[in-house]
Amino acid sequence: MPVGVLVALLSLDIAIFGADSILGASQVSLLAAAGVCVLLSMWLYKTPWKTFERAIVSNVGEVAGAILILLLIGAISGSWTMSGVVPAFICYGLRIISPKVFLLTACVLCAIVSLLIGSSWTTIATIGVALLGIGRAEGFSDALTAGAIISGAYFGDKISPLSDTTVMASSVNRVDLFTHIRYMLLTTGPAILVTLVIYTVIGLVHGSADEAQMTAYAEVLSSRFHVTPWLLVVPVIAALLIWRKLPALIVLFLSVLTAAVAALVFQPEVITEIGAKATTGSHARILFTGVVETLYNSISLETGNADVDALVATRGMLGMLNTVYLIICAMCFGACMKASGMIADLAGMLTPLTRTRTGLVGTTVLTGTALNAIVSDQYLSIILTSDIYRESFDKEGYERRLLSRSVEDSATVTSPLVPWSSCGMTQATILSVPTLAYAPFCFFNILSPLMSVLMAAIGWKIVKPDRTT
Repeated sequence: MPVGVLVALLSLDIAIFGADSILGASQVSLLAAAGVCVLLSMWLYKTPWKTFERAIVSNVGEVAGAILILLLIGAISGSWTMSGVVPAFICYGLRIISPKVFLLTACVLCAIVSLLIGSSWTTIATIGVALLGIGRAEGFSDALTAGAIISGAYFGDKISPLSDTTVMASSVNRVDLFTHIRYMLLTTGPAILVTLVIYTVIGLVHGSADEAQMTAYAEVLSSRFHVTPWLLVVPVIAALLIWRKLPALIVLFLSVLTAAVAALVFQPEVITEIGAKATTGSHARILFTGVVETLYNSISLETGNADVDALVATRGMLGMLNTVYLIICAMCFGACMKASGMIADLAGMLTPLTRTRTGLVGTTVLTGTALNAIVSDQYLSIILTSDIYRESFDKEGYERRLLSRSVEDSATVTSPLVPWSSCGMTQATILSVPTLAYAPFCFFNILSPLMSVLMAAIGWKIVKPDRTT
């Protein structure tokens, strides 16, 4: 009944609010469904309130680290963009990658941008829209171009340490963020390689693309930001910190710090413009205000190009609050379902399918995909799938990173393939291409869950830790 109530309320949310349901309506629905769960359990099974209270405190406490990471991700989104790091990558990418192989270029470019900013939605709404126009001019169908854009964007989002879904999948399963990302590459890597081969073949058969529009796009960024190879020092430092296997919070904090310094050194005009909108006084005061505003506030700059304006608009830490709000409410719902015993019952119904390694991973992938269609939200799918199968993975002795990877290989990447989900509706609206039209060409999103099951069948890098030591 609680799941039925949740599905019904979320369906109403999507129908009424559309993609904006994540701004509050979905959270209300989660709390309402949690309330139904509590009332039924206390009334029918006499479960004491203290049981639910302890479960909620425990569940929310488990994601405290994820919340801090999300706030730092918001700060990185602002600092890396306003320092010129993201614009530099885009400019160099547009100039280096040959436009003759258009679909390959579209997929790779979207993957790079999404990896840097940790947001598939932002990538699709900015670079994606521009690439769609180029593809249309070159004779590619909008559905095919949209498939390449979405495939690249979700690949970058999936392996980016700045992505909220990546942080969520790792944190709710208590897996180190970078351990989770490295393990995902074992399935994500082959999936994207096959995808790139397919786009390359299709593109070569079709023909080449015109680079004039891409060059104009890069020129707008270059005129607004001081683009220099020295800006690449910031991501290089971040990569070295990741290679040294430092904790995610430390890596993100130092990345914010180095980007803030780079912003003052290379983009003083941009920082001054941002600071001047918020305060008056000495130049030092304006610069300080500009840096702080970049880290926490929503920032927009005028470049003379609407697509570029959208690309360099950042949300900062404030932009992460809706996701934090959603995580807390989802954890409350999951805690109530767990405390009532309903999660255990749901898992018990699926137990016969999880007796083998392939069956366990395959059922997890199938559940994550199905929940995208049932609850219409990838965040909820990640959390609920993790809650259902966590004990099964622990009981069978598999590492939690296998669970977190299986969840991301399904719940994250299949979300834009569901027409009534928040992701499916958003991408269809942004690109003006129906979900069912572009879905067959999202090769990465289709291959990723299949690759997860294939790797489970092979058993590559899947081990059971020795619990006797």
